[in-house]
Amino acid sequence: MSKQDLGWTVPVMRTGYAGRGLVYLIVAGISLYSIWRGGQAEGTSSALGWLDGSAWGTLLLCLVALGMFAYAVWRIIDAIYDLEDYGSDGKGAIARTGMVTTAIAHAAIGVTAFSLVFQSGGGGGGSGSAISDYVATVLGWPAGRWIVGAIALILFGTAIYYVRKGWKEKYREHIQGTPTTERLNPVLKIGTIAQGVVIGIVGVLFFYAAWQGDPSEAGGTEAVFGWLSQQVYGQTLVVILCVGLLAFAIVCFVNAWLRYIPKVAGPDVATLAARLKAKAS
Repeated sequence: MSKQDLGWTVPVMRTGYAGRGLVYLIVAGISLYSIWRGGQAEGTSSALGWLDGSAWGTLLLCLVALGMFAYAVWRIIDAIYDLEDYGSDGKGAIARTGMVTTAIAHAAIGVTAFSLVFQSGGGGGGSGSAISDYVATVLGWPAGRWIVGAIALILFGTAIYYVRKGWKEKYREHIQGTPTTERLNPVLKIGTIAQGVVIGIVGVLFFYAAWQGDPSEAGGTEAVFGWLSQQVYGQTLVVILCVGLLAFAIVCFVNAWLRYIPKVAGPDVATLAARLKAKAS
């Protein structure tokens, strides 16, 4: 397909990344507010539940649902047409399979947000048990522990990918080079690494669940915050991670605005990596 034929994917991509950024902004923002008020950090479902019951909250939930569904569609389209030119070799196949997995995960968040819109005055947050319920079901299957363990390994691999991407600043290859993105480079680095840390801790929790055969050990962001809070200087670590997730929200918003898509971008569009390389030479 020509670049003109694929141009319609850009608004979908923008909507998806904006919705993703909104989710992390809500989770990190509400968590920091809750900690400041003497409470605990909130997971995704719980944070979205805070929005239930008010007109502004309903609007935000609708925007989150729209964004998550758009992001899921974008990732599937990206995987099918290989819009970011990962290729069809082993590495490319893994990247594109990961896109589909990510699409499913974000579609699930969209369903959660959409369902909260139609709840009657929930106002207090989600139960946060959905992941444990799913893990409990899988653990009941033949070789269930091995399956959950395999998921943990996938999460570890994804975490390493994000941390490496942030540390080596590989994200610059996927963002257009502008004065704004150049100034935001440190924030983009911190946010990308923070996302990797969250996914890595989720992987640890899944590994515990597989090792002990206990689904309650598994969880998402809420479980990550809970696990961190039990460590030495736990509350400080949670606050630092929330700040990192705020940075990742900025990463998502920057991608919504200036994502570089090789098979759609024009010849005059350069990446942040190319811009910084040209300035250094």
